[in-house]
Amino acid sequence: MVARRADPLGWGNPPLLILGSLAEGPKHGYAIIKDVQEQAGITLGPGTLYAALSRLEAQGLVEGLPGEERRRPYRITAAGAAALAERLAEMSRFATVGLSRLSMGAVR
Repeated sequence: MVARRADPLGWGNPPLLILGSLAEGPKHGYAIIKDVQEQAGITLGPGTLYAALSRLEAQGLVEGLPGEERRRPYRITAAGAAALAERLAEMSRFATVGLSRLSMGAVR
């Protein structure tokens, strides 16, 4: 389950948030949760995090690294970085158009 801030137009897709966090460098689960909370204001529960990491790993977008005690770090792959860049570019285009439309007086 994803605990989100009260936002009816929320954009917090767990795989996207995880890839965004891992774009900074390898992290273990708790570090991803903490980073996402700090950067997006969204708290990923452990079940949501590890289910999404498993799917991302199966898709070749992240890879698990050798564990450090009980913590297993993950890193984004080249395919994951490309997918993230593509999605962020799409989001940026959408935001640019939306902000432009708002500035043209569409809201009265």
